[in-house]
Amino acid sequence: MGKRRKPSPPSRARMAVLTTAMAAGGAVLASGTAHAEPTPSLASVKEQVDQLNEDAEQAIEKHNGFQAKQQKLQAEAGQIQEKVARGQEAMNELRTRLGVVAADQYRTNGIDPSVQLMLDSDPSAYLERASVQNQVSDTQANLLKQAQDEQRKLDQDRAEATATLAALDQVGTQLAEQKKDIQTKLAQAQEMLNKLSAEDRAKINAQQSAEKAKAEAQQAAAAAAAAAKDRASRSSDRPDMNAPVPSASGRAGAIIAFAQAQLGKPYGWGKNGPASFDCSGLTSQAYRAAGVTISRTSEEQWKDGPHVDRASLQPGDLVFFYNDLHHVGLYIGDGKMIHAPRTGKNIEVLPISAMPYMGAVRPA
Repeated sequence: MGKRRKPSPPSRARMAVLTTAMAAGGAVLASGTAHAEPTPSLASVKEQVDQLNEDAEQAIEKHNGFQAKQQKLQAEAGQIQEKVARGQEAMNELRTRLGVVAADQYRTNGIDPSVQLMLDSDPSAYLERASVQNQVSDTQANLLKQAQDEQRKLDQDRAEATATLAALDQVGTQLAEQKKDIQTKLAQAQEMLNKLSAEDRAKINAQQSAEKAKAEAQQAAAAAAAAAKDRASRSSDRPDMNAPVPSASGRAGAIIAFAQAQLGKPYGWGKNGPASFDCSGLTSQAYRAAGVTISRTSEEQWKDGPHVDRASLQPGDLVFFYNDLHHVGLYIGDGKMIHAPRTGKNIEVLPISAMPYMGAVRPA
């Protein structure tokens, strides 16, 4: 029986062929088992889009807060810079008067070293030295004291202006970051909608169209009611003094009338009207229409008056939602409110029970 020969190792050429074949087989296997990304369901997309829009609204209210702070700082910076300019003018006038003193002294016995020092250096540092050295007359001392006080105020105003402008820059950066955050969230929401099938997108569009039509109908009904009320008041020469007072009269009536006139208008983040509003933009402008100034953001509006129990709600009260108070509406009675919902929707009437209710405020 002959010896068995060991099999020779495969040649390099054969290994290359085998490797190529295995790679090809792997490719076939991979292609055979690959699955297309599943199209998300309408319910899933709606849930995610709603959450993204809610997150965006939170960011919008923060953005509004930064914007209000920016506007306040801009006004303060302008006022401080005006003070600095006035202070500099006062300092220039005092230095001119000191120059006159110096000229008079030069014509007589030469310029007093104290006056020369005042004209050439920091008056506050000078006066401390000059008073110790008893180098100035009473008249000069009074003039130099004025200059010292004016210089001190000028330095303080300049320091305040510098700090305010630095704060303004910081708020500007925060505002830009918040705006980017809002745009990112809204883009993510749109991307989720784009993943829907054509049929589901059509359902979403139909739902939005129905909501818009409902809001427009509410606006038309409100306008018709206001017109009917106006006609009734014009046709009655002597109104019945025993008639019941409407629940929304006076200031509350003006607030609600303004809000009703905005029904059907689109939500616009950071907007105060007249074409679009966000939630706190609508409430602040409604109160402005009634001659009352309240804060710009929902979080600040929560502090704008006494809190009201749910059972004691009256038309015109501010109603707040979610733990962080990022949404606010205007109570109109019968458990309902007018509010600006979110991006992609229109100002509408909605039950206050439709969202997590946190409380109400009645601004003074």
